[in-house]
Amino acid sequence: MMVAAVAWNGLTDASRARVSALLQKNPDYQLWVQGVRADKRDQIAFVTAATWPDVIKGKQGHTLEYTDDGEQPSDDKAGQNIGYRDLLQHRYWHFVDTPFSTDGTALVEPLVPNAKTQIRLFEAAIASTDVSDDIKSYDLVWLEHLVGDVHQPLHATSRFSKALPHGDRGGNLVMLCEKPCKEELHAFWDGIPGDSEDPEKAIAAASALAPADATPAAIDDEDIWIDESFKIAKQTVYEAPIKGGKGPYTLDDHYKSDAKTEAMNRVALAGARLANIINSQIK
Repeated sequence: MMVAAVAWNGLTDASRARVSALLQKNPDYQLWVQGVRADKRDQIAFVTAATWPDVIKGKQGHTLEYTDDGEQPSDDKAGQNIGYRDLLQHRYWHFVDTPFSTDGTALVEPLVPNAKTQIRLFEAAIASTDVSDDIKSYDLVWLEHLVGDVHQPLHATSRFSKALPHGDRGGNLVMLCEKPCKEELHAFWDGIPGDSEDPEKAIAAASALAPADATPAAIDDEDIWIDESFKIAKQTVYEAPIKGGKGPYTLDDHYKSDAKTEAMNRVALAGARLANIINSQIK
């Protein structure tokens, strides 16, 4: 939501009008704006829409039922782009597991489709004059979410090691506490900006961020965004006290401070880039 809030502030009036019209086609639009003042609905809808690809993975917060089709793509429906007729959760669209290892463990390349392939697909669709508004609405919501996702370093990598020879699934298998506690590295990085579900709080938090530098914000190549996140994962996410195994590891104040600085910079950058994409491409 913070990424979307930053992006909203960077949209032109024409872009705001277009995305607001498109978002009204989402089956959960009325849930997003219920009880919201008329003059705030467009902004609140845009910010809330960024959570929709996660919301449909749960049992509440949406009006239609979505099918869990697994963590990996399995058939020709995995990369489809058919708008709101698509009732699959597409969990594998949320990441691209660029692999690395520090101990020589064999690597497995990321499967497709993934976050990278879908960002490309959805960008092309919102820029096309031949694509329906139903599909553009669906793709816009996913773009809001995925641009944020790929700027979170652990959505862009999987570390392979002797302890985790099939990869750590973007830090999801690296624990930060002893069982039965379930805190893990990926969730820590997801939660750095905050975990409130209130879009107003996200908007306020986003307004306090330092703006992203214009030069990197102008980069519109998702390959570069993902490579940036991949390098940050190797250099910052997996630094001490994180080691090569499954943990559990206890994060110290130095680690947490560095992580917060990095994460907030990535939020600001993702928001600026999302605004640039929408302003330049949406038709």
